[in-house]
Amino acid sequence: MKTDLTDVTDTQKTIRFEIPSEVVDAEINRLAKDYSKQARLPGFRPGKVPATLVKQRFREQILRDVVNELIPRAVQDALLERGIEPVDTPGITEVALEEGRPLTFTAAVETVPPFDPGDLTAITLRAAPATVGEHAIEAALQRLRERAATYEPIEGRPAADGDIVVADIERRTAEGESDRHQGVNVEIGAPANPPGFDEQLTGLGEGEEKAFTIRFPEGYPVAELAGTDVGYTVRVTGLRRKVLPELDDELAKDLGELESLEALRERVTADLQAEADEAASRQLRSDLLRQLADRVTFPVPGSLVEREIDRRVEELVRQLVEQRIDPRQVGIDWRQFREAQRDAARAAVASALALDEIARRESLTVEAEDVDKELEQFASRSGRTVPAVRAQIEKEGGLGRLTAGLRREKAIDLALSRAKMSDA
Repeated sequence: MKTDLTDVTDTQKTIRFEIPSEVVDAEINRLAKDYSKQARLPGFRPGKVPATLVKQRFREQILRDVVNELIPRAVQDALLERGIEPVDTPGITEVALEEGRPLTFTAAVETVPPFDPGDLTAITLRAAPATVGEHAIEAALQRLRERAATYEPIEGRPAADGDIVVADIERRTAEGESDRHQGVNVEIGAPANPPGFDEQLTGLGEGEEKAFTIRFPEGYPVAELAGTDVGYTVRVTGLRRKVLPELDDELAKDLGELESLEALRERVTADLQAEADEAASRQLRSDLLRQLADRVTFPVPGSLVEREIDRRVEELVRQLVEQRIDPRQVGIDWRQFREAQRDAARAAVASALALDEIARRESLTVEAEDVDKELEQFASRSGRTVPAVRAQIEKEGGLGRLTAGLRREKAIDLALSRAKMSDA
C-alpha cells in the first residue's frame, strides 16, 4: 500500500492512498465466492453460479463491500504507522475502484499536534474575596418575607398600586384572534405587566368591567407584540392585598425548624456564604481555563468546535424542556445561536485540549472507584439506582466522555494547586 501525507494545517492532514490491484482483486474474488454460495439464479444450482456471472450480477454490491472492508483497515494502519491520533472519523473522498486496478482514495484527518501546555507555576490567579455583606443578608430575609406573604380580600375601595386584581381577561389582536383567561391574578405595578396595563386597572372595583386597547412599543422584548395594538376586556372578580409577615421569631419558626430570628439570620448568612464561595471558585476555575486556552497557539480542530456547539444547543433544549417550553415555539434563530456560541466553544475546546495534554504529561488516570463515585452522585440527583444510571450511560456511549471529564477535573485540580494565587 502506498500513502502520501500532506500537512494542510497544524491540525488538518490529507492522506492519499493506493491499494495494489492484487489486493483489490483478491478481495473481489473472495466476496464473489461468498455471494455465489447464496446466489439464486435461474438455470444454476445453489452454490454453482460461475464467479464471472456473480461479479456481473452483483457488481455494485461487491464493490461497495470491498470499499467498506479495505478502506477503514488501510486508514487505521496508516494512522498507526505515522503515529497520528484523529479527533474525529476521517472523511473519505475521491474513491476510485475497478477490478484489475488499484483502489485509490483520499482521507481527510483532523488531529491535535504535539504541544507544550507550559509551566503551570507561571499561571497567576486572582482569588476574589468571597464576602457576604449586610445588605445581601437583609435582601435575602426580605425575599423570605415575600415568599411567606399572605393575601387578604380588599373591601370598600378600588384597586391601587401593589394590589392583586383577580380578573377574567379577554385579549384581542389586530388580526381578530382572541383568547380568554379566567381567575387571572395581576399585581398592579409588577414589572411583567404590559405597558399601560397598570393605569387601566387602577381604580377598578370588584364587579366592574373595562375594555381598552394597549399599543406595544416598537422595542418591546416580545417580538411578536412589538409595534402592535392589543385589545383587552377585563372583568374584576376580586381584589386582594399582599400582607408581609413581621421579620421576627415567629417567621423563623414558620419557615423551618428554627427557634429565633437570629437562628434564621445565621442560616441565611451561611447559605449566602456558601453561594459566594462557590461563585469565587467558579471564577477562579474560569480564569484558569482561559489562561490554559490562550496557551494553545494552533487553530483547534473544527470538528471539535462543532461538537461543542452541538452540546451547547442540546443543553439549551434540555433546559427549555425541563421548563415545559417547546423549543420549536420560542422563536430562537438556531443558526444565529450556533454562531453566537462559536468563540466560546472554540475557547472551551482549547482549554480541554490543554487539560488533556497536562493529564498525559502528568500520567493522571481515572480509577474505577472514581467512575463509581460519579455514578453514585448522578443516581442520587436523579433518584435512580446506580446500575440503571450506568446502563443508560453505557447505552448512549457516554462512559468514555465521563472518564475524560473526570481526568480533566484532575488536571484542573493539579493546575490550581501549582498556580500562584494573588489577592491583588
